[in-house]
Amino acid sequence: MSTRTLAVVSAGLGVPSSTRLLADRLTTATVDALRERGVTATVEVVELRQHARDLADNLLTGFPDQALRGAVDTVVGADGLIAVTPIFSASYSGLFKTFFDVLDKDALTGKPVLLGATAGTARHSLALEHAMRPLFAYLRATAAPTAVFAASEDWAGGDAGSPALDARVRRAAGELADLVAGRPPTAPADPFADPTTSFEDLLRGNGG
Repeated sequence: MSTRTLAVVSAGLGVPSSTRLLADRLTTATVDALRERGVTATVEVVELRQHARDLADNLLTGFPDQALRGAVDTVVGADGLIAVTPIFSASYSGLFKTFFDVLDKDALTGKPVLLGATAGTARHSLALEHAMRPLFAYLRATAAPTAVFAASEDWAGGDAGSPALDARVRRAAGELADLVAGRPPTAPADPFADPTTSFEDLLRGNGG
């Protein structure tokens, strides 16, 4: 079996959070779908609430600290991405948007992405199409056709979710698995590629 890496970005604010719960459901279903396609998946989760201060500092300085750099590298280096946000005022959260603002504009080009969102009412479900999908289209990622929205009523029966939600999760996971399995593994980033300071300047002690 071949191996692929999935990065999971959850922008939930609470502990526990319905956003993380949906992210976990999507992840489990995608791992299962990849296994059916002969692919073993490793999963790395990025909880954005843990990087809120790091993101604010990055906006002010233009440079990520070590913790945020690790989160960025996880997402950029993954073969596929599951991105889930709570919906506030009919759009993705500010924390979610700030993280993707930090990425290089070409970092997600061609990367398979499964979009998910949560909110208290199904009235917010269109945010997936009028807000999240355009964001990832701008980043030139390859979004799975099915995006998954979960409102409070979808969890009324417990963490297992409603049958309708389960069907959406399985369909979206299968689509992401097809996209991920159909691409060659992402090559590890070369830390010495395209250095901002030449090696000659580094040797002279002019590293900026």
